[in-house]
Amino acid sequence: MKQIKNLAGQTAIYGLSSILGRFLNYLLVPLHTSVFIPLQFGIITEMYAYVAFLVVFLTYGMETAFFRYNSKEGSDKAAVFSTILISLFISTAVFIFLTVSFRQPIAHWLRYSDFPQYVTWFAIIVGLDAISSIPLAKLRAENRALKFAFVNISNVAVSIGLNVFFLWYCLPMHAKGVHNFFIDTFYNPGIGIGYVFISNLAASVVKFLLLAPEMLKAKIKIISPLLKEMVWYGFPLLIAGLAGIVNETIDRIMIKRMLIDNLGESATLTQLGIYGACYKISIIITLFIQAFRYAAEPFFFSQSTETNAKEIYARVMNYFTIVCFTVFLGTMLYLDFIKHFIRNEDFWAGLGVVPVLLMANVCLGIYYNLSIWYKLTGNTRFGAYISVFGAILTIMINYLTIPVWGYMGAAWATLICYASMVLVSYYFGQKNYRVPYNLKKFFLYFFSSVTLYFISRLNPASSKIAMYGFNTLLLGVFGAIVLFNEFILGKKKEIIQT
Repeated sequence: MKQIKNLAGQTAIYGLSSILGRFLNYLLVPLHTSVFIPLQFGIITEMYAYVAFLVVFLTYGMETAFFRYNSKEGSDKAAVFSTILISLFISTAVFIFLTVSFRQPIAHWLRYSDFPQYVTWFAIIVGLDAISSIPLAKLRAENRALKFAFVNISNVAVSIGLNVFFLWYCLPMHAKGVHNFFIDTFYNPGIGIGYVFISNLAASVVKFLLLAPEMLKAKIKIISPLLKEMVWYGFPLLIAGLAGIVNETIDRIMIKRMLIDNLGESATLTQLGIYGACYKISIIITLFIQAFRYAAEPFFFSQSTETNAKEIYARVMNYFTIVCFTVFLGTMLYLDFIKHFIRNEDFWAGLGVVPVLLMANVCLGIYYNLSIWYKLTGNTRFGAYISVFGAILTIMINYLTIPVWGYMGAAWATLICYASMVLVSYYFGQKNYRVPYNLKKFFLYFFSSVTLYFISRLNPASSKIAMYGFNTLLLGVFGAIVLFNEFILGKKKEIIQT
């Protein structure tokens, strides 16, 4: 329990930057959905889908390789850091140069020929974020969670501040005919949604500058044998990462590519915007998962030499699933209130995807926990195999369902993919690095949360107050189930065993 309490403390601090930071960032959704129509939000959704691919490609597994080689006994930590950092600097510089040089053809392929500046902005954004990932990893490895939190919160603060300035202040003031120094100097109504991207660009620059002192500590030296070894270690993780991004974002790209000929560009981007906005609600669970991952990955590596490491991993998984199913149930029981997070009612047509995507993200979090077996044993190729399997499954299901069910088909494809990856990872994990996960508790909490959700849908209450009261009672029932199993039955079992 001491190790788990330490992990919980680190998760809480990382959560200050990842959960709080990303939560504050998601507060931009009400702003964006109030000033942009679904068609415009669809463009934002698509562009950030490509960003996810590029960041994984440009880091090519080096973040996890850093943790692996930095934690090795007798390793030269300074050499590991400098080698990876300089390698990323070189590869990123080449990427930015080529992308900017061919920005017009790329913009034409994206069907945004009139906006090649989008390509330039995003090339710089993903380049800076890729380089920044290594000094951020260094902060995590050194348990400097407060500095990590400061950097990420500063990044989010700049992004939110500029979004608010351009879209909440300048845009409506300009529309009313107001003129002053700030509006006349900094605002151009023709940029429109481009201000979302400009705000992100400025935030990435600030994050890079805040991490510059860490990067300047690196020696300007690459140890070629070490780099080669780390690249080979990270290559399967690159494949796994790219496949993972396919699972997470390919649906948004395929929706546009598969529907645009039949529905037209306007209607297709509208569908994409609705799906993208409702997807934001489902990421409530992802906020917790992100904070957990930042703390858990170095924690799992550091505990691998302990005699009771596997028991620790099993207990972590148990508590992790409790939190995830609680968030799932709580979100669905109060969805009628949470939906107002999306300000424009035109987006609410897609709320049917929320429970499907919530459960999909629960499965994704479980998969992240299970994946520790191939990282600890050095069998990272299994991560690539499983992720590629999931990516192929995702593409196939999306290909079959999007033309029929649109974005609802994409949501189910996501759930089926992640659930399948959980099953495959668990099967091979138990063969190669057996961890005594408590499946009885897992299925108890899973079926309890899903059953209580369906019961809530049968709620005959005629008023919202009565509905929320009934749903609160259901959430209390789930809490009672958890408390009974964890503290009453758990204590009894400990007494019997002693």
